[in-house]
Amino acid sequence: MRSVTAALLCLTLAGTADAGCAWPLWEQFRHGFVDAGGRVIDHSDPRTITTSEGQSYALFFALVAGDRPGFERLLRWTENNLAQGDLQRHLPAWLWGRTEDGRWQVLDDNSAADADLWIAYSLQEAGRLWRRDDYAELSTRLLALVRQHEVAVLPQLGPLLLPGAHGFASDGRWTLNPSYSPLPLLRSFAKRHPRGDWPEVLAATQRMLAETTASGFAPDWVDRQDDRWQPSQRSGWLGDYDAIRVYLWAGMQADADLQRYRPMLRYLEEHGYPPLRTDSQAGTAEGQGPPGFSAALLPLLGNTPDRQSLERQLERLANTSLAPQAYYDHVLSLFGLGWHEGRYRFTADGFLLLPNAEECP
Repeated sequence: MRSVTAALLCLTLAGTADAGCAWPLWEQFRHGFVDAGGRVIDHSDPRTITTSEGQSYALFFALVAGDRPGFERLLRWTENNLAQGDLQRHLPAWLWGRTEDGRWQVLDDNSAADADLWIAYSLQEAGRLWRRDDYAELSTRLLALVRQHEVAVLPQLGPLLLPGAHGFASDGRWTLNPSYSPLPLLRSFAKRHPRGDWPEVLAATQRMLAETTASGFAPDWVDRQDDRWQPSQRSGWLGDYDAIRVYLWAGMQADADLQRYRPMLRYLEEHGYPPLRTDSQAGTAEGQGPPGFSAALLPLLGNTPDRQSLERQLERLANTSLAPQAYYDHVLSLFGLGWHEGRYRFTADGFLLLPNAEECP
């Protein structure tokens, strides 16, 4: 495997994304989790579910891999089955699967804002890299729906992304999920749509992330009431399977704030593996996270001089086979290992960088 430094030398903003690079891990995921029609299947649930999250992540991976036919199938399945046939007018339902009487349909029609951001971003960048104006226009319209239905203005903070269209704001209390707001994506929207409140959303999100991870550990969920952060009614200050993505997105930024996450990095140094759960109020951590957590921390570790911790996580991943039905481990591995291998980067303004075709990893 060539070095990440070498990979960075051939990343480009445009012109060479058409062919894409062979990506064995994406092919493995595509064969194991994506059906012929473009549906991402989570086999770990007995209802054989599909989530808008799964569709959104697969769209991004297909874009990085240059898999245009796969991208189109994923997009059409998402639009036809989760968005009532029209992503310009409807946010995708977050959950689809088999009912108790055997019917296949939407199981919960609420939206998932993180998935909606990733879909809009993948459409935006596919439109730019593949010169598809229809994708770019669909991205703009979907973002307008996100702004209309999934962004709330919180006192003393400004506009922030709610986790979904319904059920996260009531009687002066708002519930947020820090992992739902990847800064590279918000930075790209702020650059592309400066009149659509996205610069204000970006600024408020940066403050929210700084304040809710002050201990060095991120919570899965957090509530805001009376102009202060409070433990979420869902899970208190616990951080585990959602929060791991906060470190993942943070590590992908060129200006990653390593000092903020020093407690997590210290835990890796001392134990050799990520914690399973953390308490962002007490600043404590415990347990052993699954292999996907190791993959999620590769971008953050890649920004530190601590090569030993990075190599220990890579060794753990090399020596641990992902369970065939472990959808989330596979997703985190695609994000983390893909970044580590230099398959993609984000600019300071959030635009996607991909390798030159002749310099693929």
